[in-house]
Formats: sequence, C-alpha cells, structure tokens
Amino acid sequence: MQLHISPSLRHVTVFPGKGVREFIKVKVGSRRLSYRMLFYSILFFTFLLRFVFVMTAVDTIDGERKCSTIGCLGKRLGPKILGRRLDSTVPEVIYQILEEPIGKDELQGRSDIPQSLDEFMAEIKEGKSDARTFAVKLRDMVTLLEQRTRNAKIQEYLYRHVASSSIPKQLHCLALRLANEHASNAAARLQLPSAELVPALVDNFYFHFVLASDNVLAASVVATSLVRNSLRPHKVVLHIITDRKTYYPMQAWFSLHPLLPAIIEVKALHHFDWFTKGKVPVLEAMEKDQKVRSQFRGGSSAIVANNTDKPNVIAAKLQALSPKYNSVMNHIRIHLPEMFPSLDKVVFLDDDIVVQTDLSPLWDIDMNGKVNGAVETCRGEDNFVMSKRFKSYLNFSHPLISNNFNPNSCAWAYGMNIFDLDAWRKTNISLTYHYWLEQNLKSDLSLWQLGTLPPGLIAFHGHVHVIDPFWHMLGLGYQENTSSADVKSAGVIHFNGRAKPWLDIAFPKLRPFWAKYVDFSDQFIKSCHIRAS
Repeated sequence: MQLHISPSLRHVTVFPGKGVREFIKVKVGSRRLSYRMLFYSILFFTFLLRFVFVMTAVDTIDGERKCSTIGCLGKRLGPKILGRRLDSTVPEVIYQILEEPIGKDELQGRSDIPQSLDEFMAEIKEGKSDARTFAVKLRDMVTLLEQRTRNAKIQEYLYRHVASSSIPKQLHCLALRLANEHASNAAARLQLPSAELVPALVDNFYFHFVLASDNVLAASVVATSLVRNSLRPHKVVLHIITDRKTYYPMQAWFSLHPLLPAIIEVKALHHFDWFTKGKVPVLEAMEKDQKVRSQFRGGSSAIVANNTDKPNVIAAKLQALSPKYNSVMNHIRIHLPEMFPSLDKVVFLDDDIVVQTDLSPLWDIDMNGKVNGAVETCRGEDNFVMSKRFKSYLNFSHPLISNNFNPNSCAWAYGMNIFDLDAWRKTNISLTYHYWLEQNLKSDLSLWQLGTLPPGLIAFHGHVHVIDPFWHMLGLGYQENTSSADVKSAGVIHFNGRAKPWLDIAFPKLRPFWAKYVDFSDQFIKSCHIRAS
C-alpha cells in the first residue's frame, strides 16, 4: 500500500502495496520520507517539548538566580543568540551614587547616617525611599563604617607597637633582682664557663651556637630549649653576647641556673678586643641612623596620621620603628667572623625562638661553598608568612635599588641561620652590608624600611644556601593562624613580630610553646610575678 499526497495538499491517493511490511511512503513534492522516520521524529519532538516544559517549570520554581537547568540556560543564551542584551535589574542611579567620591570630612558630625544594618533597613522601610535615597544612605553608612574600622585597626597597631617597644615591668624587675644577686652572692659571679672548659670555646669539635640578647628571660628559654632537646648536650657550646647593662644579670642567671653538661659562655660586647679598638662600622652606622631618624622622621605619630596608607602598611612601618631594629644586638651578627676568629661554623639564634629538636644535624649540611644557610620565605603553604621576596622589603621605586636587584628574588629569614665563617672570611659581605647602610642613610632611609634584614638580603645575595623549612617556622609573633600541629612538627619556631611570647599581647594559643621552658616556680620568676598566662 502506498500513500500519495499532491504538492498542493488537495489530493491524497492510496495505492495497493505488497504487504504490511512495506514502508508507507509519503511524497511531498519531489522529496520522499520514510514513514517510520516521520513517526520516530514526531515521537522525539513530543518527548523534547515535554522535557523542556518540565525543566522550565522547575527553573521558575527555583528562581532566577539558579542556572542549573536547560530552561534557565535558554533564558540566558537566548538574548545573546538573538543579539539582544539583558537589562540590569539595578537602577542606574544607584551605580552613579555609589561611584561618586566622598570626602572624609563630609561625614563628620552627621547624625542622620545609619549606624547599623538594622537601622538602615528600618529607615528605608519606614520612609519608602526611592533608589537615589537608598543609594545615598547605603554609601554614607558603608563609608563611615569603613573609616571607623580603619581607625580602630590603626589604634590597635599603635597600642601593640607601644606595648612591644616598652620593657615590661616583670622583665625590668627580673634584671634588677639578678643584678642585686650578682652584687651580693658570690655564686652569681662564677666564671662562665669554668677555667677547665675555656678551651672548648675555640674547639671546632663542638657544636657552637651564638645568641645575642639583652633579655635575660628570653635568653634562658632559648638556652633551655636548645640543651633540653639536644641528643648530645655535652657537645653544645652556647655563646651568649649581651650589652654592658645586661651583662651582670645575664651572668647571674646562668651562674645560678647551669645547663650541664652543655657549656655556656656569657660575654659583653666591651669584652671583645675588636669592639674596643677604634670605631666599629656598625656603631657608626647606628649613630648616623639615629640622627637621620630624629631629623627626617616624625615617629609613630606621623605614621599613624597618614590617611593614604592601608592599615597593614602602617603596621609594617610601626614595626620597623621598634627599638630592636636599631639595637646593636640586632646588627652584631654581621661581625661574627671577627668575634669568633677561631671557629669554622656557628649557628646563630635570635632570642625570640624556641628550639624543639636536636640541632646537631645542621653541622652535616653541605653548604656547597655558601656562607648563610637559611630558610627561604617565598614559598610555602602559609601565604601570609611565606610570600616574601625582595620587593617586600626593598623600595624598587628608587633607581639605586631597581638598577641593582630583581624584585622577585626570593627572600630568606634571620632567626636560625647556619654561618660558614671560613667561607664568609673569603667574601666582602660585611663591607657590602655597611656600604648599603651608608647608601640608605644618604638617601634619607628611602631604600628600605628600618631593620637589619633588608641590608642583609643585599649583603648575602648569592651567598645563601637554602635549607629545609622544617628547621625554621616563622610568623608566630604577628599571626596566629598556624595550626598547633604544624607548630609541634617544626624544629625551630620563631616568634618574629610584635606579639612576643613574654608580653601580654602574645597569642594565647601559641604562648605555651614558649612558656613550657620557663620554670615558674623559680624564686626570681615568682618574685617578679612572671606567670604562665
């Protein structure tokens, strides 16, 4: 059987066929389509229409914001395919108002600005405001709250700066009591080390550590944690360098609190021969630095009064003003080869670190002829701490810096460093350090923010051997996001930053890692009211 349809669709003729299995042919003009194909096509489009209808209905129920269905996708692609553009549902006047700049003084003394989101919503609903009024109130409220947040942040940083720059009364008390003990108690005036152990001070068979500090409590924690975690404490020699005013309290503490079998040496700067002969370059630089600071810097008041800097920039500038960065104890590390002419290698420790493992494997590290073994600070999981490059410290808008250094060069950390003194003596690192200090002074301290790390980055450039980050975890003094598990797994932890563990502003979660090495039952600690928390 055959079915014939005329081109005008006016005549339909049925012809007998060979059987039911023969295809029914539909003729339209000169084209012939299989009836089976037509049947399946109609069936497919019927199913597709039902599917689109269901998806569109679901999309309508879900709302306009969700675009996980074909219906929603069609709504979005349709206008683009047809060359049309969807109009924004936000009135243009709102964009205009929000983009208008507003001065800081315009909001001063105004009482009509909402102080919270609830108050803002109440005013809008009650007044039935138009789009312009809505935008004006929203802009004023957000701007005012931003200003208050910024001021609060800056005040917080200023208070932390003041707290970290001053000497806590507990530490001042400890120094005074120990100085008095040194004057009245012969046991507090013992020679450190004893005469029979003096040869070990220049014997390279031992592991030599150097600690420069004017903080007795901090030095005691570094020494205690170092010796307690050493697998061979009888081979540990700790050279403690301090200033004239702290020498007697420091000697009294370690005379009364020996860390046997380790060997402890306490020495003041004026005990070094090279320090008393003529003028020491680092002292000259510090004297000039103080004059330039007093002449060209307005101190913390000028920094806080800056209305253009972001709070984190202000915090960095305040931290750079810390007395620590202008202390001879911080600069003295650049003279290690002169201070220890008989030693081949030393590990230098800051007084705000805690040792949590045996450090003797550091002597097995092959430095490959490099001078400074240090942890890089440009890669790591903690982007806030481990993201420092030369551009983080040096001022690359100054031609003297931009013409000599790469801003993307990786920075490294002071705090726990292996110094190959033999290799150091073959370089001009110390001269380079003082040359750039002089250039910074001539440039009105514009090459970098104050501190010893920027000139150190320059002086040791090309002389650094990168060691595993396990040996030095940073940032515990300026952020508390590091997990306790990560802190426990580090070999040395460093409380660099303002929140030192001996201060009240220390982070409560991190301070116990330092406090565990303080004997709070000690008579001097108790009498000065130094507590665990």
